[in-house]
Amino acid sequence: MALLELRGLCSGYGRTEVVRGVDLNVPEAATVVMLGANGAGKTTLLKTIAGLLPVTAGTIRFQGSPIERLGAHGRARRGVCLIPEGRGIFRRLTVRENLLVQADPGGLRAAIDRAAALFPILRDRLDQPAGTLSGGQQQMLALARAFVTGAPLILSDELSMGLAPVVVDDIFEALAALRREGRSLLLVEQYVERAVAVADYVYILGKGEVVFAGEPAECTSGAVFARYLEGAA
Repeated sequence: MALLELRGLCSGYGRTEVVRGVDLNVPEAATVVMLGANGAGKTTLLKTIAGLLPVTAGTIRFQGSPIERLGAHGRARRGVCLIPEGRGIFRRLTVRENLLVQADPGGLRAAIDRAAALFPILRDRLDQPAGTLSGGQQQMLALARAFVTGAPLILSDELSMGLAPVVVDDIFEALAALRREGRSLLLVEQYVERAVAVADYVYILGKGEVVFAGEPAECTSGAVFARYLEGAA
């Protein structure tokens, strides 16, 4: 059963259409990786699913119900969690306050324990303004939201961008933990081979349209990657 279904989805900025007629499924307890060159529409698509950009045509169904008329807060309450590119944190708040914003009422201690179990360094930074953390620590805090909220669908946009390799390893281990919990992931990721290695399904966007959809084994052929890399050059 599909947790998320997009049919004929179109979106963009003002009169500029960026995403055109996208059909995409994210099954329950599955990882879907979305690849594409810069400007292909990947971030626009994630923002549209999360409710940050309007749907101009098509439908979004989540857990079997249409959500395209819900705002971003309504979709978040339903269980759609976007981890945006560029650190999705409140920079002026402390680490503790960032976790408090995401926690259930009365659930701060559990939220801290959950985040620190994955990223122990965060426990040592609870009273530190989030904006003063290192880039890797900020990304850990952003990703901790997925664990604290318990959202069934995680939309991840370039989590590893600009991070040291050892931190990238920590991020991928956290994503693996989400997979083990049965969450569904829709990942946009610059490390193509690592992303494909953890994927159940792969989509490639080109100029806002799906140019490939299939299983990882199908997209490891030279022809498919050449098509992707040609657009990225």
